[in-house]
Amino acid sequence: MDTLLESRAWKWRAVDWTAAAVSGFAAGAVLMVLDLLWSAFFNPDGPWRTSHMIAPIFTGADSLKTSGYGFSIGVVAIALATHYVLGICFGLAMAVALTQLKLDSSPGMALVAGATLGAALYLVNFELLVGFFPWLVALRGAETLAAHVVFGIVAAVLYCRLKRTATEP
Repeated sequence: MDTLLESRAWKWRAVDWTAAAVSGFAAGAVLMVLDLLWSAFFNPDGPWRTSHMIAPIFTGADSLKTSGYGFSIGVVAIALATHYVLGICFGLAMAVALTQLKLDSSPGMALVAGATLGAALYLVNFELLVGFFPWLVALRGAETLAAHVVFGIVAAVLYCRLKRTATEP
C-alpha cells in the first residue's frame, strides 16, 4: 500500500536554474530588439518611448514624460535593467512550469507552452499591473501582445534546448 501511494505522489522535477536565467535574459534581448525595431519604424514617438514608460516603474511617475521621448542614457539604463531582471524572473518561473508540467520534453511542446505563457504574461502586465502603473496602458496593443508571445516562445524553446539532463554535468 505504501509503495502504491509513493508511486502516485507528485515529485519535484529538477530545474536547470542557469539555463532558465539565460533563457529569460536572451528572450528579454529578443523582445527589446523587436520593440526597438517596431518603434523605430512604426511609432511616431520614436524608439525610446518604451524606455521612458518602463523606467518610471522604479523612478516614480513624476519622471514620466508625456512627449519628447529622446534618448537618455539614464532612462535607457534603468529600463534595460528593469526589463532584463524581469525577463530573468519570468525565465525562472517559466522553467518551473515547463519542468513540473513536463512541457520541456520537446521543442514543439515548449513552443506552445511558451506562447501561452507569453500571452499570460502580457495579460498580467497590461491588465493587472496597470492598476499600479497606469501609464503602461499606453503600451497595450497587438504588437505588444505579439512581442510577449515571441518572448515566451524564445524563453521556453531556449530553456528546452539549454537545460542539462541528469546525465550531463
